[in-house]
Formats: sequence, structure tokens, C-alpha cells
Amino acid sequence: MSKAVIFFAPGLEECEGLLCVDILRRAGVEVTIAAVGGDRVVRSARQVNVLADALAEELDYSVFDAVILPGGIPGVDNLKADATVRRVCTEFAAAGKIVAAICAAPTVLADFGVLAGRRATVYPGMDAPLAAAGAEYTGLPLSVDGNIVTGEALGAAIPFALALAGRLAGQDAADSVRKGIVYRY
Repeated sequence: MSKAVIFFAPGLEECEGLLCVDILRRAGVEVTIAAVGGDRVVRSARQVNVLADALAEELDYSVFDAVILPGGIPGVDNLKADATVRRVCTEFAAAGKIVAAICAAPTVLADFGVLAGRRATVYPGMDAPLAAAGAEYTGLPLSVDGNIVTGEALGAAIPFALALAGRLAGQDAADSVRKGIVYRY
């Protein structure tokens, strides 16, 4: 069974984060919610409290196959400022493990140097940091470039999560989830 870690930082876009967790778990991926900021209760951008599985600094990342960053403001700024998030994203990218980000979170990957020479998408109007980091902005709802998966915004969260499910659990599992949630797009 594949394992993914998703970083929840204060101010995250809760729908992007929780939708990823839900779809991946439906596909059979073991997902760990890792709290950034020192508290296992993470308050989202819209004041929804989520109890994480662990604190980010407590985990052994060698057991994970993928790292996922949801967007949200100020969640993205909190992700950028966290040393564990930086270390995990850069190590996973270098090792060829899946590194995924949606909405404003691809700017985190750009800041970490992970997107240089890659095709990626981001929330409309936030593409300048990608270009500055040497990435090619696609403007698409979903972009996959090798082990880097990026999604445009909350509206792309289902295809983003299904793409991750396909890579982590196999296309049959992703298709089964797509059918089960009656996603036809």
C-alpha cells in the first residue's frame, strides 16, 4: 500500500486538503495528515478545525511515497516558512518521489527550487513566482511533469486527487473512486 503525507498548516484551504485525504483513502492509499506549526489542531482559512494525525516534525518521512501541499492563505506562507516542509519537498523531488501542490501551494515548490525546468500550474494570477523559479506555467487545471503534480485551484481538486490516486494506487483504483463518487468530467 502506498503512503502519502499531506501538510496542513494554519490557514489552509480545507476543502483542497480534506478532499485529497478522502479520495486517496478511498483509493486505498494510507494518508497521514501532518500538522505544521506545532499544534495538532489546525485552523483553516475559514475557521474549520482539523485534528491532524501527527506533528510534521515527529514523522519518519522515509516511509512515504508522496508529499502533498494544499493551498490557502495564509496556509501557503506557513508552509513556506517551515523547515520540515522544505526538507521533505526538496528531498522527495530529488529522490523522484511524488511532490504535489494545488492552488497557491505550487508557489511553495517554486520557492524551494523544486519547479525549475518543470511544467506546472497554479492559482490564476500567481504564476510570477513559478516563472522566476524557472518553471513553465501551463495555465491548465492539472499539470503532471514527471514526479511533480500541480493543480490550479479548488475547482481542480477532484481531478488533482484522482491523478494522485492513479499514481499511488493504480489507475483501476482511481477509476473505481471516480465511478463511486460519480465524477464524470
